[in-house]
Amino acid sequence: MRFFVGGYTPDMDGAARGIGAITAGDADEVLAGGVLRWRDAVPVAGSPSWLAWHPTRDVLYAALEGAGTVQAFRRTGEDSFVALGAPVDAGELVCHVAVDPAGRFLLASCWGDGRLVRMELDAAGAVSQPTVGADAVDPYGVEPAPTRDVVADALGAATRALREAVGAEFAHLIPEFTSPPSAPPGGLIDLGRAGDLRVRDALDALDAAGGVQSGLQAQREPRVSRAHQAHVRPGGLVASTDMGLDLVRLWSTADGIEPRGQVVLPKGCGPRHMVWHPSGHLYVVTEVSHEVFALAPDPTGTWRIVGGSPLSPATRAGSDAAAEIALSRDGEFVYVGIRGSNTIATLRVRGSGAEFAPVALSESGVDWPRHHVIARDTLLVAGQRSHDAASLTIDARTGVPGRVRHRVDAPSPTHLLADRR
Repeated sequence: MRFFVGGYTPDMDGAARGIGAITAGDADEVLAGGVLRWRDAVPVAGSPSWLAWHPTRDVLYAALEGAGTVQAFRRTGEDSFVALGAPVDAGELVCHVAVDPAGRFLLASCWGDGRLVRMELDAAGAVSQPTVGADAVDPYGVEPAPTRDVVADALGAATRALREAVGAEFAHLIPEFTSPPSAPPGGLIDLGRAGDLRVRDALDALDAAGGVQSGLQAQREPRVSRAHQAHVRPGGLVASTDMGLDLVRLWSTADGIEPRGQVVLPKGCGPRHMVWHPSGHLYVVTEVSHEVFALAPDPTGTWRIVGGSPLSPATRAGSDAAAEIALSRDGEFVYVGIRGSNTIATLRVRGSGAEFAPVALSESGVDWPRHHVIARDTLLVAGQRSHDAASLTIDARTGVPGRVRHRVDAPSPTHLLADRR
């Protein structure tokens, strides 16, 4: 079985030379459990980090993340391609492309500036006419900067807690809180100009421990839109993730690209990638909070969260980052890659498709499992930082991936796309 591989080129500190190809066993096999072999397929700069097929043409599309463009390639051989037209500007750090099942257009998601861009496809599959979707709005708003009273209350509580924690013997080593200078009525206090030395010392100590000052500063700064993925359903419905604003946005593509609603996820969870389950539910994995949510429309057609689960109790907040989500062939199991701990979380789907039960957390066999695919009884995973790809056999009874069966060197891989031939 053959897979085409996107990757980071030197412009994004990667080692890839363009788009690569991995074969698992023989290229025409339907199973992927054989020995892995690598070769370069399409020399191209700009970091082709995500790939997608045209539904009917032998045309491959690449999101050139470093260049901020989308490039089409026409197939000329088993694993050879030539450019089809010129690159088309998409946006800053375009990290994903999705193609309409009818072949009318593709959608490019831009992590850097939050744009979702529709690009028309002509009869040959060439790309043109980019149209930018409406900007996302933070559903949680922009929190106001803390006032003098808020800061004073927070610092007072923090220093009291510290003095109590160390006990009477050492409490004298922690300065008592002294209110900073008054600010204008309703105004904001400039903590950096507080005149009392003891207040500054307390702030420095608290900030070094991840305390009050950094938290209050973060409240002042507006969050940034980070579009990360889009899925196009037959009939024109599109779902897209905004990782920065904790949104799954819904769009109509009947005529252009028009917003049709959104689902607000918990603040700070970071929705990254999605997959449609055979039950009709949309599963969303969150990069920051390490969860999977099930979304579905209610009787009025309004999409909502209808279920969810942590990926595993063993994931590590602050150091792990969830990546790709994929389903077993029968839809019974969900597999999520977790960078940092370099693991694969397996969850079993329950009930009508809206419930999950964590099953296992397995070693991925690579460093920084950026992406993975399921091919029958094999999980193939791309190790971005270990510069390799590995295949793991999935236990038919438990659904859990086992140890690495085969491995191949692959420079800075970020995406695996099965060949259609």
